[in-house]
Amino acid sequence: MEDPAIRALTLRHLQFFSVLMQEGHFGRAAQRLAITQPALSNAIKQMEKLLGAQLLTRTTHRLEITQLGTEVLARTDFLVNTVDLALQDIQQVVQRGRSLVRMGVIPSASTRMAMAVNAFKPAAGPAVEFTWRDAPSTVLLQEVREGRLDLALAAITEPPDGLTCIELFQDPLVLVVRRDHPMARDGKASWKDIGHERLVLFESGSMPAIGEPARAQFGQGTQAPYHVQYSETLYALVRGGMALGLMPQLYTTSLHDPELTVLALQEPRIERRVVLVYRQGPIRNAAARDFIEFLREHLTGATKRSVRRMSRRSGHAKPGGTLDKAR
Repeated sequence: MEDPAIRALTLRHLQFFSVLMQEGHFGRAAQRLAITQPALSNAIKQMEKLLGAQLLTRTTHRLEITQLGTEVLARTDFLVNTVDLALQDIQQVVQRGRSLVRMGVIPSASTRMAMAVNAFKPAAGPAVEFTWRDAPSTVLLQEVREGRLDLALAAITEPPDGLTCIELFQDPLVLVVRRDHPMARDGKASWKDIGHERLVLFESGSMPAIGEPARAQFGQGTQAPYHVQYSETLYALVRGGMALGLMPQLYTTSLHDPELTVLALQEPRIERRVVLVYRQGPIRNAAARDFIEFLREHLTGATKRSVRRMSRRSGHAKPGGTLDKAR
């Protein structure tokens, strides 16, 4: 049964708690909120009293959140973000006659997302304005959970908790080599072929989860790979003959370099899953709901599968298949 005291919590309490944890300091948080430090401290104590639980541990020099406080903060941030974004939406509709759709996308899928936005024809109602957020999948998933984004295209290794997740397509790993490399003539390569070559791959994003296990399991390489942050650095190392590039195929769609060749990497073929994610429950506005439905049709084609409902498989690969851990 719900405790009536919790109904006394206000948005102001939640905003104060959220900002305090962002700043990690009462003085800085009070300054940002344009209130006095004692007023902020009293508001947090009142919040704890209404909840009947301690959210913070306070010492002279440190401010730490309790385990229960961490759980409360996740829900607080979502509510605060949702209210802030709803107010911005109201302002956009009233003042500009536009609905906002906030979307995130991993950089490698940005071309497909841009084409989808261009093809989207909203139903009758306010015009639609899109905001873009390009970031690694881990960041996008967190911002969808927090309510900062309405939806995101992300690459995953396993279904994310607490989100609706629709598989759109699979993105295989490929090999980027110099055009004069012996393997370039075949148009494809196997893991056995590259077993003793030095590789270069991304140090963040989905590659640590799929590239490193695959290299360790199938590559049998003797040289430690290079790790880089940006695709141009990867291409530069390949052009210089220092390594072969291992990357998801999506990254190569905009590669137009006469010195480089992209090879299908097989035996086994290893893929990552590119998915559409959004929060479970009601969608924030009609434009976001319509765009989500459009993406499901536009990017999946005839086959639509919910990763959320898929059973998790063992982390082994079969010849000609995929490394299940990498999905």
